Amino acid sequence: MQKKELRSKYKALRSQLSENDVETMSMAIANQLLAMPIWDKTYFHIFLPITEQKEVDTELILHLLSGKDKEILISKADFETRKMTHFLLTDNTKIKKNEYNIPEPVDGIEVPSNKIEVVFIPLLAYDKQGHRVGYGKGFYDRFLGECTPETIKIGLSFFEAEESIKDTHDDDIRMDYCITPKNSYNFK
Repeated sequence: MQKKELRSKYKALRSQLSENDVETMSMAIANQLLAMPIWDKTYFHIFLPITEQKEVDTELILHLLSGKDKEILISKADFETRKMTHFLLTDNTKIKKNEYNIPEPVDGIEVPSNKIEVVFIPLLAYDKQGHRVGYGKGFYDRFLGECTPETIKIGLSFFEAEESIKDTHDDDIRMDYCITPKNSYNFK
């Protein structure tokens, strides 16, 4: 399937999920992460979910990271430049939803992309080669391009992998892993 078709398919599938489905599957994803070889790292970037889009609820992952004394980073998107700025999540961080209902930090301590060791990536669909389909604005493609080659890229999805995405590009940055409620895909 093409990215455009996959976007439509997975937006429709997510829209059918109940609040309870989202909560239960998000918990299963957080539990799957405990077995991942990432816990020796320090700087973790995580997305705050757009609840209206029924994205994976990352609250439990935030609790895991906090309980393991990790440095947690969240981003603010600039829709003109299509770039993201990353801020350290602290007790003083004020979160506000932007015009697209994305929860973002108002301000804070900025951290450069090349310092981030693990990135949890929101997505709509992905394939068995580690290619992902997002909302199509390219924010994460730009962001992942700024990270070091050693940065571990982990997609989070309620659904299993597609066989392949037809319209990928050579410069697409593939994920290293994708975690679902039932499986951990390793693309390395």
